[in-house]
This record gives sequence, C-alpha cells and structure tokens, in this order.
Amino acid sequence: MNPLRGIALKVGSVAIFMAMSTLIKITAEHVPSGQTVFFRSFFAIPVILAWLWWRGDLATGLSTRNPMGHLWRGLVGGTAMGLSFTALGLLPLPEVTAIGYATPLIVTILAAMFLGEQIRLYRLGAVCVGLVGVLIVLGPRLTVLTTDGVSDAETLGAVIMLSACVFMALAACFVRKLVHTEQTSAIVFYFSLTCTVLSLLTLPFGWVVPSPAETLMLIGAGLLGGLAQILLTSSYRHADVAVIAPFDYTSMLLALVIGWFVFSEAPTAATLGGASIVIAAGLFIIWRERQLGLERARARKVMTPQG
Repeated sequence: MNPLRGIALKVGSVAIFMAMSTLIKITAEHVPSGQTVFFRSFFAIPVILAWLWWRGDLATGLSTRNPMGHLWRGLVGGTAMGLSFTALGLLPLPEVTAIGYATPLIVTILAAMFLGEQIRLYRLGAVCVGLVGVLIVLGPRLTVLTTDGVSDAETLGAVIMLSACVFMALAACFVRKLVHTEQTSAIVFYFSLTCTVLSLLTLPFGWVVPSPAETLMLIGAGLLGGLAQILLTSSYRHADVAVIAPFDYTSMLLALVIGWFVFSEAPTAATLGGASIVIAAGLFIIWRERQLGLERARARKVMTPQG
C-alpha cells in the first residue's frame, strides 16, 4: 500500500476524465452522442490492451465467468455514457459535474433495494441531504420551479443528466456483483467492447462525418478515457477506497476552471451552493463508512483467538 501514490493516481484520473469531457463537449454540438460513445469506447480498447500486455496479464486478464453480466453492465453503462454526453452539449460543464455527484447517492439507494445492502440512519440522512443539494442545482433549470428565462434545452439537459446518474448508479450495482467473480481488467475491457458494439446501433439515427479537428478530438477522448480508467483502477491497488474517494470532488474545481477559461461559463450560485451540499454529504458518507470499517476490524481482532 502506498496512499500517496494512490491519491496521485486518483487525481490524475479525475483530471484526465475532465480533459476527455472537455473534448466531448467541444464536439457535442455537431457529433451525435451515440457516435461519440463509439469513439470513446473503441479507442480506449488499444490503451487497455497495451496496459494488460505491459502488466503481463493479456493472456489471463480477459477471462470471464459471467459474460451476460458484462453485457448488462455495458448496456446500462453505455446508456449512461450517451446521456451524459448529450447533457454536456446542453448544460455548462460545472453544472453537469455537480449533477453527476448524485450518482453515489443513488447507488446507496439502489444497493439497498437490489443488493440487500444495509443503509444505517446516518448514511440515510446524508443521502437525503445530498439529494437536497442536487435539487438546488437542478432547481433553476426546471421550468416547473422557475420561469426565469430557462430554455427548453437547459431543462432537457438537466433531466437527461439526472437520468444518466440513475443509469450510472445501476451500472455501479452491476459492477459490485461482477467483482465477486471477475477480474478488474476484464470488467474494464468488456465494458469498452460492449459499448463499442452497442453504439453502432445508433448509426441509423444520424451519424455525421466529423471534421478533421473533431475526429482528432474524438480519438483523443477515447485514448484519454482508456488512460483515465487505467489510472483509476491502479489507484485502488495502492490505497483504500475511503482514502482516495474524496478526491473525486477535485473534478468540481477543474470543471469551474475549464468552464470559465474554455467555454466562458460562469457558475451560478445554485450550482456552487448545491454542489457544496452534495460534496459535504458525500464526504460524510465516506467518513462514516471508514469509521464503521475500523470498528469491524477491531471487532474481528478481538474475536480472533490469540496464539
């Protein structure tokens, strides 16, 4: 275990994912989201295969006992990817990032519903507070709550991104089941492969011929996505989840900087305030789970017979 290395890898993966999102947002006005999913998934595959070859896991790292589990995860995760890419073309980057923080909160709810995970009172309270923060971010975009110059595209973008969070949370539940039988490398690879194949089903819905600059950006998004996924996976090899999970929220700082300097997007008070509440709730859940983990470890130590 090397916590500093794990944190560095985590922050690096967040930064690269934000760079990928920036490239996708630049092309979103012209390139359909299904086509973007294809580029993001297809060009991540060679990066993943090169990583497996470098680790010496190419021969064994792709074996699977649950191909249908990978298919379902790819279907749900690919849908989430397409929805989030669509939202990037309709909303400011900081707002998309803030709404995306609803995903781990929704995971907590779905894991209790479908995986039988127990939600304790403190965690349930934090989830409720976090969802209030999400509603604060969404509020200005929902015409049922405000009529202050909100466009239909902005309202649609908010609904689409929230839907993406639900699908991302479902995908996370599938991953939680897959990790019991599948290697991480197989989960990463088959996700990209499945999304590549499924994205081809969107061909009849109007793929376009991207410009040379757009093609380079889309290929770059795929390569960056593959690299970021590798860094994210590697970070968990060097540090506990509770140590590195809080660094997910560095994405908001990056989104604010990129949104301001690249897209001239000024964050609203609702975005900043709601994101702060969601981040605080998320950090509390992480802290609480870490404390419970330490208590369980101490209990096991007491119950273990001493030689």
